[in-house]
Amino acid sequence: MDAVQLATFQAVVEDGSFEAAARTLHVTPSAVSQRIKALEQDVGQVLVRRAKPCTATEAGQALLRLAGQIALLEREALAAARGEAGGGGRTRISVVVNADSLHAWFLLALAALPAEPALSFELHQDDQDHTAALLRAGTAMAAVTAQHVAVQGCRLEKLGAMRYLAVAAPGRFTGFGTAPMLVFNRKDRLQHRFLAALGHGDADPPIHYVPATHAFVEAIRLGLGWGMVPEQTAREDIAAGRGVDLAPGRHLDVPLYWQYWRMESAVLTALTTAVKAAAAEALR
Repeated sequence: MDAVQLATFQAVVEDGSFEAAARTLHVTPSAVSQRIKALEQDVGQVLVRRAKPCTATEAGQALLRLAGQIALLEREALAAARGEAGGGGRTRISVVVNADSLHAWFLLALAALPAEPALSFELHQDDQDHTAALLRAGTAMAAVTAQHVAVQGCRLEKLGAMRYLAVAAPGRFTGFGTAPMLVFNRKDRLQHRFLAALGHGDADPPIHYVPATHAFVEAIRLGLGWGMVPEQTAREDIAAGRGVDLAPGRHLDVPLYWQYWRMESAVLTALTTAVKAAAAEALR
């Protein structure tokens, strides 16, 4: 396949438009359009949804992953040939992580990576039950996910489980059926799963959506409602009198996995080693 066309296709999807890709590649938007049309003609499929932003079609997702893999392997091969640690520039690493892992432990893995080769991280945040979608789409090369089946073309390794406790502010909880419930966003089902495990699956409490980790915990402390809080934060708040364990002895464990492109890459190997070490310290 034409490497220039593949790189152009990757730039269109990553930058979100033909015009932005043209600026990145230092060519005209017309040249970008011609390259994409030629690639689509060679493949025989529409690869780009012409929208705002531009996205890869289902047919284009496999090629997007291929483009990213080629770029990574090319940089590492050039670095080895030239005897350079970083290939003469920074390598971009795109990873999707659930919010609680990003807040609690994942950044420790990035900080533990060696200074060379130089890396630039593009971190995406999504619910742990949905993070693998960006792997399928070719947007991310690795993911912290709750999905235990490997995405096609990826390796999967178990990291451990993140434990959650049901917590509310002292004196503010009136019952699972009536007290307001905090939910991170509409993808978040942790609270609903815990209610079902307690036998309250038919409960229909009021819901507050709070889509930020620190704000979510702070909303519980302020008495806006109850929610599932990562164990370390929950126990600190309970010990300090800022929170109450609503179901002593009960918890919700969410197994987490590391999925990443199935390819021989020194960068991905180093990242995987760092992620597994950080997870071993933070997860059960």
